[in-house]
Amino acid sequence: MMAALLLRRDKKSTAAQLKADLNRTDNSFGVRQLQELLDCVLNPEKPAADTEALDWCKCLIAGGEGFEEFCKTVRSYDNATLCGLVWTANFVAYRCRTCGISPCMSLCAECFNNGDHTSHDFNMFRSQAGGACDCGDSNVMRETGFCRRHRLRTGENVPSVPRDLLLMSEMVLPRFIICIIQYLRDGYTEPDTSTERDLQKVLQQLEAQISFLEDLTKMGGAMRTVLTKILTNQETFKDLSMGQEGNLYAKNNYEKYLSALKNSGLVSVEEKAQAESSAEAGEGVSTGPLGLLGTTPSPTPPGTDDQDGEQSVGQRKRVKLSSTTKDPSIMDSLKHKCFLEELLFWTIKYEFPQKMVTFLLNMLPDQDYKITFTKTFVQHYAFIMKTLMKSHESDTMSNRIVHISVQLFSNEELARHVTEECQLLDIMVTVLLYMMESCLIKSELQDEENNRHVVVNCGEALLKNNTYWPLVSDFINILSHQSVAKKFLEDHSLLMLWMSFVSFFQGMNLNKRELSEHVEFESQTYYAAFAAELEACAQPMWGLLTHCKVKETQEYTKTVVRYCLETLQIWFDAIGFVDEPAPNQVTFHLPLHRYYAMFLSKAVKCQGLDLDSLLPDQEMLMKIMVHPLQIQASLSEIHSNMWVRNGLQIKGQAMTYVQSHFCNSMIDPDIFLLQVCASRLDPDYFISSVFERFKVVDLLTMASVHQNAVLDSEQERPMLEGALTFLVILCSLRIHLGMADDEILRAEMVSQLCMNDRTHSSLLDLIPENPNPKSGIVPGSCSFEEMLSAVADFKAPVFEPGGSMQQGMYTPKAEVWEKEFDPIMVVLRTVYRRDVQSAMDRYSAFLKQSGMHTTGNPWPPYKERTPLHPCYQGLDRLLHCKTLHIVIFTLLYKIWLDHSNMSEHVLCMVLYLIELGLDNQVQDDKEDEPCIEEHCHDSWFPGSNLLCNLHHVINYVRVRVPETAPEVKRDREPPPSTSAEASSFGQNVREAQVFSLVAERRRKFQEIINRSSSEASQAVRPKSGATRWVPPGTPPQLVTEILEIRESMLSLLIKLHQKLSAKQNSLSATWLEDAGADSHAHGDGITAIERILTKAATRSRQSKRSIQEICGKVSPPVAPKKNSPTDRKTDKEERRLRARERQQKLLAEFASRQKSFMETAMDVESPDAEAAMDLGASEVIESEVLYDCVICGQSGPSTEDRPTGLVVLLQASSVLGHRCRSDEAKKLPTTDEEHIYPGDTCGAAHDVRLSLMQRFFKDSSCLQSVSIGWDGGVYVQTCGHTLHIDCHKSYMESLRNDQVLQGFSVDKGEFTCPLCRQFANSVLPCRPGRSTEAVSWHMPNNKKTSVLVKEVADLQEQLGLFPTESNLSKEMELVIKDIKNTTQRKYMDYGRNPGSPDNDFLFMYSVARTNLELELVHRGGNLCSGGASATAKRSCLNQLFHVLAMHMRLYSIDSAYNPWTRLTQVAPSREECLDDDRPEVPMLFRDCPSLLIIFVLTMPQPLRKEHFICLVRMLYNLQYTQALAALSAKFSPEERQAWSTSGALKKNTFNAEKSYEALLGHVIAELSKEKTVYEVNTEEPYMLSSSVWSPQSIEYSLQQFCLPYLRLSCLLLHHLYGDNLSGCSEDEFSSLATCVGLLAPAPQPSNPMHSAACLDWMVNAFDLMTQWCSEVTGLSDTQTLLVQDPQWASPHLLCLPDNYNIIFQYYHRKACTACKKVPKDPALCLVCGAFVCLKGLCCKQQGICECVLHSQHCGAATGIFLLINASVIIIIRGHRFCLWGSVYLDAHGEEDRDLRRGKPLFLCEERYKVLEQQWVLHTFDHINKRWGPHYNGL
Repeated sequence: MMAALLLRRDKKSTAAQLKADLNRTDNSFGVRQLQELLDCVLNPEKPAADTEALDWCKCLIAGGEGFEEFCKTVRSYDNATLCGLVWTANFVAYRCRTCGISPCMSLCAECFNNGDHTSHDFNMFRSQAGGACDCGDSNVMRETGFCRRHRLRTGENVPSVPRDLLLMSEMVLPRFIICIIQYLRDGYTEPDTSTERDLQKVLQQLEAQISFLEDLTKMGGAMRTVLTKILTNQETFKDLSMGQEGNLYAKNNYEKYLSALKNSGLVSVEEKAQAESSAEAGEGVSTGPLGLLGTTPSPTPPGTDDQDGEQSVGQRKRVKLSSTTKDPSIMDSLKHKCFLEELLFWTIKYEFPQKMVTFLLNMLPDQDYKITFTKTFVQHYAFIMKTLMKSHESDTMSNRIVHISVQLFSNEELARHVTEECQLLDIMVTVLLYMMESCLIKSELQDEENNRHVVVNCGEALLKNNTYWPLVSDFINILSHQSVAKKFLEDHSLLMLWMSFVSFFQGMNLNKRELSEHVEFESQTYYAAFAAELEACAQPMWGLLTHCKVKETQEYTKTVVRYCLETLQIWFDAIGFVDEPAPNQVTFHLPLHRYYAMFLSKAVKCQGLDLDSLLPDQEMLMKIMVHPLQIQASLSEIHSNMWVRNGLQIKGQAMTYVQSHFCNSMIDPDIFLLQVCASRLDPDYFISSVFERFKVVDLLTMASVHQNAVLDSEQERPMLEGALTFLVILCSLRIHLGMADDEILRAEMVSQLCMNDRTHSSLLDLIPENPNPKSGIVPGSCSFEEMLSAVADFKAPVFEPGGSMQQGMYTPKAEVWEKEFDPIMVVLRTVYRRDVQSAMDRYSAFLKQSGMHTTGNPWPPYKERTPLHPCYQGLDRLLHCKTLHIVIFTLLYKIWLDHSNMSEHVLCMVLYLIELGLDNQVQDDKEDEPCIEEHCHDSWFPGSNLLCNLHHVINYVRVRVPETAPEVKRDREPPPSTSAEASSFGQNVREAQVFSLVAERRRKFQEIINRSSSEASQAVRPKSGATRWVPPGTPPQLVTEILEIRESMLSLLIKLHQKLSAKQNSLSATWLEDAGADSHAHGDGITAIERILTKAATRSRQSKRSIQEICGKVSPPVAPKKNSPTDRKTDKEERRLRARERQQKLLAEFASRQKSFMETAMDVESPDAEAAMDLGASEVIESEVLYDCVICGQSGPSTEDRPTGLVVLLQASSVLGHRCRSDEAKKLPTTDEEHIYPGDTCGAAHDVRLSLMQRFFKDSSCLQSVSIGWDGGVYVQTCGHTLHIDCHKSYMESLRNDQVLQGFSVDKGEFTCPLCRQFANSVLPCRPGRSTEAVSWHMPNNKKTSVLVKEVADLQEQLGLFPTESNLSKEMELVIKDIKNTTQRKYMDYGRNPGSPDNDFLFMYSVARTNLELELVHRGGNLCSGGASATAKRSCLNQLFHVLAMHMRLYSIDSAYNPWTRLTQVAPSREECLDDDRPEVPMLFRDCPSLLIIFVLTMPQPLRKEHFICLVRMLYNLQYTQALAALSAKFSPEERQAWSTSGALKKNTFNAEKSYEALLGHVIAELSKEKTVYEVNTEEPYMLSSSVWSPQSIEYSLQQFCLPYLRLSCLLLHHLYGDNLSGCSEDEFSSLATCVGLLAPAPQPSNPMHSAACLDWMVNAFDLMTQWCSEVTGLSDTQTLLVQDPQWASPHLLCLPDNYNIIFQYYHRKACTACKKVPKDPALCLVCGAFVCLKGLCCKQQGICECVLHSQHCGAATGIFLLINASVIIIIRGHRFCLWGSVYLDAHGEEDRDLRRGKPLFLCEERYKVLEQQWVLHTFDHINKRWGPHYNGL
């Protein structure tokens, strides 16, 4: 009742009254009233969209005052010290690594810009998942980085909050929140119910309410405290959650909530029940930490049959899971105690709506809230992940989860707190296990049938879509805190759980080699597999390793290593592994091995642990080594194309495995593990295992022919190279064996730089993150930058105007090539094999350049290694074992005898191994001298030391060869004749060496397994070959043969030296004494052998003796050869000579062709410049110009029937229209105060002038008094090549049929020049040319001016003849049509009545004007500054003029209005003619260049030069008069008076007509007759008041006024008559005047030039001037038309700020002027500064997006736009567009497209100049290659 009353009253007064009531001491009445009111207002049964309730809440909370004022008041009590601004995805934020403590630290732009981060390592980034600003939080960042606002601890000086201010809030808000919760409960439906589930709809209705909560959080600390109290108060929750008694709605509502809670545990209720029943049914549920591994398969639960085996695995695992964790509450349903918990619960159920997330995060600056919320979040963690797995929108949901979790777990204090109190680690590991269990399958590795191991299935959505990443990223985040990581490492059961988690990935994504046919479907699961291993296994491992750096943490390492070994043992058992890996299988994923390897490495490197204490027994080591070795062999197989039937993806795996982001977590640990195994296992066993794995055992025989059971012959060589390269890498890589971190960084950097020059960012990307994190958070590591400057030089970005944009690159310093280039490291790090070649090419180029090695190709240099860490000393035993020496000996022998499948690479690697052996001696007790030949019968070599074995001679070898082998036949001959040899032969048959790698390896394996090393060492190897293990299935026809060898390794080396240097005795007996030590560092094989021999000699006296002996005996190779090397050599030389002759011939032919091509190309450039014979006019030989057709190749004249045309590109251009008066470029506005005024451009000025004329004068006359085409004029340029027009047509046809075309549209007539491939779109016909113009130049030029004037007038009277219909005339008409279609209609129709001939006439002559003006601009604005050659080549003005002239002859000028008469005669006054309502345009207002072009184009062609000069002279008079008039208008009245009087005095003197004073005075006097001319607003003084016009300044100003006209006439003369343009003299005016015949060429210009001297009057100057002036004086408002200024500066793009951030900050949040929204992709026009939406649908008009529209308005379809969010420039040209590149580069000279790296960018002036130049020269189409259609969508 009471509530009803209150509801009727005004809200504000009610609120005020209630507030007063509640403030009384006895406030029970007020409380009751308020509660009743709220019951009514906040009734959840009303629809949520009703805003009435919200308005009531606002009023009540504000307690009667306005809500806005209330907000202000509350804000004044804000005591927060944190910024805490929350942002969502795509927000631009900053990260400063210098200030960050946590790697996740981020700042909002405002805090970043207000803090001081100069010279810090920071970057800008686009937030992917959203985030919050950490400014003010000293747990996450250093205080020095706080901004000004959060540096002051604001909390101290804020007054305390008055009690009554927030009283109402405390009463109203709990009811408001429960109301929201009730709506949420009501709206939720389970996903599996039949009704259509629309959670979004519920959320939309609640939008206003949740936004209101969000607004409350933004009121600052005071309000947040109130909210925290309400959200965390358990009492309130109890009271309100269930609703009042008897309220049926509330009861149902609460039951909905309970049912939603029911399934919130990890294990659902049904599963639990099932688990209990099955436990009762007698299934043993193991509860130990190993219960999870599922190693003991328990009996199948009742009710499931065996086909469902896989399913039951999953079921059973879940049951066990529940019993393993310490904290059973993870499994149970959730229970809520406060609003916050239930709000979070619904937030999860509704899949993290953005508004809710923002609200929950906005509260975080409140410390109490932060702790409670973090606990709540952890409590719901399992539920969150369960929901995530079921979600359809897992991507967005993942982002929102991480948005929250990163704020909570980045804080070490908080993370530790929750780990201790809420078992965060347990929860995470359990949930991870739970997640992965949903997608386990049986592993097929090794023993397919009985394999008991389970692995994740990489094809499942969970892995394919990376659904697990939020969880893993949280886990990595909390492991980065030392206190948390320690807790993890101390908790053994957790570690065991974690190991079992890792084992799910061990052996995943198994590849089986396809042997028969190509796989049908290439699976792409390997992406998921690599990502999973990196993110879920490797990154947590690196996280843990960072905390195991010091001695004190030894125990942790020991524990991890112990569990790794245990889990590995379990894995070996589960997959049924004995000793041989299954053939044709490989998995790249061995995370357990890698964990073991990395912890071993850390233990030895940082913690001083003894390696042996961490290693298992020999048998286990042998098992551990198998799979990593299998991977190395498979890499080689994949590169040898043995896996080609598995498709491309297997290559992808091999590349990913070594790729920079993966190598340090994959190949490096694998190789390290193999090094550890090699250092502890028997070397003979290890070496033979390697060759067996690489399948090249059969190849290692002395016989020249062998059978290989497993490889095709073309695969043998790459596999052998692979095996040897692998051994070299194994023996020489030191990454984990004793290199310091800085050395590793240096080696990585050098190897990347040697492959290619690199940009800074790609180098950062290519260098593995560990052990040197590049994020800069870990202090103390040598910085990347210092190292980079030590090894590389910076090459600044280069700009070729015609070429591609280069980036700043780093290239290795010379001393790096010389001393540090390490081919082994390069091989290890190359993803593509071609990079190795690239590194070698660069190395040879360096050697050639520095003169160290100039002949032939150098070999990879040998590099000394850092010494081994004492723990790994055993690795050197590999190099000193008999098995390796036998292999080396065999290979040297085979190479020397040229057996098949040997290569230079094999030799190179063999020599590398020998050299490594010489450099790394094993420390034995024995000296090396007692190596005197003991006759040991059982073995090839006496001992295992390489030094002794080098000179050991091997006499006979027993081999097994196929019967067909050459050895068989040869050895059937009787033994050597001499008896001594015969006896020794017989004895040697007994001791001939036999060698079987496989048998050897088996024996060693047995030895090790039996542990009976004592007996084994005495066992003598059987001598016969009978024990050889024959692989099953080999053809049996092998015969045992004995070969006589009699060589040692040294002798073979020396023979190879001879073979390589192709000289008999290449080494003299004394060469050792002569050899210098240092000459051997770089070179080819010869150098390498010499280096090895020198080393052997210096290290052992015995070797030295042997070498000298062998060199003494000259021994040619004993292999059967066809002819001796000397014959072969002559033969070779002959062949070489022949080849050289052929080459010379070819080259000569090429050169002549090229020459003729150049000549024809030069021809075309100026087809009219050929001077005719210097004969009189009577006998002119009319030589025709010949053209070459680039399609059919014929040469000939252009005729009426078969015209030739120039390949041209027509394009509309507004470059001229964008010129301004000043030469300064306009600045781009970057603040709201700056603006660009578009009104002062050339285009705008001409538009204004024309429309002003059209107001006063006759339209047809106006259209002949000015030029248009400043905006949207048509520019014609050519590449200079010509073709027959009919050839062109067929060429276009063929293009039309060829569908592969990209980038241009044939239908629009576009094509590329068939010869030079330049873009073009039309053909300009060349008129049949007789070079008569050249003749008329030589005519005696002595006619009087008056005669010439008369002749010109007569010529103009001639009527234009319609040309006869011919192919040529048709083409001319077509090209005119093309020209008209090039630009838009609005740039052609300026007349009053569109489509009138006057309009057409104006457009035609303006095309000529546009092209002349543009050529002037390209020449630098005048004719003296060069720039001519390129411009001349592009220009086709001559042909263009003829086409236009032919078209314009059709319009005759009405003789009554012919301006020529008004130029040359003083006409009688013609009042009677003014029947028309408007007068003609006065001569003084007409544009002289336009008149000149009109005259030239309308007179009969070809025009004689004397007539042209006459035109120029007459028009100059007019131009000069205009100059005087314009100048006089600038004077002050007094000055005008003075000049007028002084001029009157001069009038009567001699030559007054050529004196500017007289003329100026006359003009002033004439124009002053009418007041209106000079009387414009006199308030603004025209010139700066103090300046007085001196004669010099007047002369200068008159010359400047006339210069543009003279330049144009001069250029026209040059194009029409082929005159040379005058060379540049200091005085441009006089040289131009001389050029166009206004001045006689003066021998030396002694006196200063007077512009009046050029005048040449036909009639009395003063009369003519009077006439011209009188036309003006009758008019009003003409002042502006009189004061014109023909001078324009050259066009410029806008001037950009130096720092890109200035542009970015201002524009990326700026709202679009059209649609008032902030565009998604904002762009800026660099020509006029317009701000436009790229691709924005909001600003689309008639289906055309804004950028394209703007390019049409602003640049006549050429637009240059800077994309704000990407820092790149796009060019729009007509219907195509291209990405031009960026003009902003970072400190390392690199672009940052899309601002991905976010480093500060600075303007690169050179690039910007290049861009401007391409714009001005219209060369975008030619220089940029990648064009695509934009379909109006930009």
